[in-house]
Amino acid sequence: MATKDALASAESVGLDLVEIAATAAPPVCRIMDYGKFKYQMSKKAKDAKKKQTVIHVKEVKLRGKTEEHDFQFKLRNIRRFLEEGDKVKVSIVFKGREITHTDLGMGMLKRVAEELKEVAAMESAPRLEGRSMSMLISPAQQK
Repeated sequence: MATKDALASAESVGLDLVEIAATAAPPVCRIMDYGKFKYQMSKKAKDAKKKQTVIHVKEVKLRGKTEEHDFQFKLRNIRRFLEEGDKVKVSIVFKGREITHTDLGMGMLKRVAEELKEVAAMESAPRLEGRSMSMLISPAQQK
């Protein structure tokens, strides 16, 4: 159909002529109410945005010499973050000569992973980055 004829037929019905595929051999157009179409697309986008969940990464910092009570307190916070659906980055910061005892930090991170294995999955293994050692854990998949 010629462009002039398509525009005339769209105008006679009171709708718009909208180009769908400009790169096709004959360009593909549709007669539609473009304002209504844009409104429906914005509503769909808003509904999709409303249904999506945002996953935050929370960070919990420990030290190589963290005592038992403080460790349990941090563990409760990590468990709460995981139950809320957030990922948790557990970091151990070494200060001064503590860097020579990275094995203590590795043991502490493995202990965190072991105690949270029913509610968490380890996303990245513990690794040393400068003076801090960290690992990332995420909520375990619900069955």
